[in-house]
Amino acid sequence: MLSEELAGIAAQYGLSPLPVEGGLFRRTWAGPEDATGRPAGSAIIVLLAVEAELFSAMHRLPIDEVWHFYRGDPIELLLLDPDGGSRVEVLGSTQHVQFTVPAGTWMGARVADGGRWALCGTTMAPGFVESDYEGGDADALSARYPDVADHIRALCRPGAPTRMSDDA
Repeated sequence: MLSEELAGIAAQYGLSPLPVEGGLFRRTWAGPEDATGRPAGSAIIVLLAVEAELFSAMHRLPIDEVWHFYRGDPIELLLLDPDGGSRVEVLGSTQHVQFTVPAGTWMGARVADGGRWALCGTTMAPGFVESDYEGGDADALSARYPDVADHIRALCRPGAPTRMSDDA
């Protein structure tokens, strides 16, 4: 059950639950599709909130993803680089308002400590298709990135599927 404030934001932007990854979202644009059905580009709006555990679970994509901050409280993006490095980037009105996550980087996002909610967006070119999504396993990622294991576990949903579609 969402608070009146979050329900109002969700209604204003026509948001619904984002399967597997989490948060509330709406696809706002998809470019023309190629012969394989992949759009030339895509964009979404996403609402993350402490309430109802609306966070973006650990996942990686084969295409760069550009995050945009619109309003609300700052969010933390946990990034796990393929070379074994990790870092946290903060998006917010006085931090990054736009940030690109490179293809192949494990990522997860949540509202930063002390915040309540954030409205963000992401853009990809070529566009997102469900088979792009690879969800993270908390045990495997924690073993590979032990310095941020607690952060990884906070951004995983035990028992959740790791794919959005069966055609991956």
